[in-house]
Amino acid sequence: MKVDVTELKPKKAILKIEDTEPYFVNSIRRIMLSELPKLAVDDVIIYDNTSALFDEIIAHRLGLVPIPTDLDLLVPRDECVCKGKGCPNCTVRYTLSKEGEGPDKKVVVYSGDLQPAEKSWAITEDKIPIVELYKEQRLILEIEAVLGCGKDHAKWQPVQAPGYRFIPTIEIDKKRIDEAKEFIKELPEGLVKLKGDKLEINDIKNMPVLESYIDKANADFITIKRDSSKIIFSFETDGSLSTEDALKKSAKILEEKYAEFGKLLKKIK
Repeated sequence: MKVDVTELKPKKAILKIEDTEPYFVNSIRRIMLSELPKLAVDDVIIYDNTSALFDEIIAHRLGLVPIPTDLDLLVPRDECVCKGKGCPNCTVRYTLSKEGEGPDKKVVVYSGDLQPAEKSWAITEDKIPIVELYKEQRLILEIEAVLGCGKDHAKWQPVQAPGYRFIPTIEIDKKRIDEAKEFIKELPEGLVKLKGDKLEINDIKNMPVLESYIDKANADFITIKRDSSKIIFSFETDGSLSTEDALKKSAKILEEKYAEFGKLLKKIK
């Protein structure tokens, strides 16, 4: 297997994977969606809420706030030595206290107003609005965040839109190369470039655009072939995990599952 990193940003990654099979890449994708752990709010204690929103709505919004997650420091609560009571090894706590200032001046409560018990857990996605407060309105609460997985609830899903595409090869009938050149002139500028008897698309995400032009022009002199052993895999995170950490942890989880499956197979007589 060969892996080339096309793009690696804190919240977005694109990988080119060759000499593999779709089922393997799809396994990574499914791990990211259902098995990859992250922190999320699981318990909200509201001491005072005189805002325009019900307690349940505020709790729901808090549950969707991305919380920075260090998987090397935390363990799931049901596996912790505290036996589910909630300790620093399995639980991260925040408090929030804010009050409106005047009848015509609103105060917006943002995710960054959540104050962590330890500064290392400060919210990085700090501009997510929770509620607006006016004069004599206040919000005072305490929350607990624990590790969980997407298979239990969507709030524990750190990766969004993981997907893959087969890398296409776009061939042109050599006898009709002049028709192909005329066809290329009708395409959006920068969409493709001609190399010999093949077309190269500059961005694989624009493949549907090219296909729509081919169908519209009935360009039967162009053939698109897709190799299932060459794949472009892309995904994004909500900021609770970096793309690098999400990928490495997902691969480790998948490796552990393969190992466990291998042990179970050995028990079959």
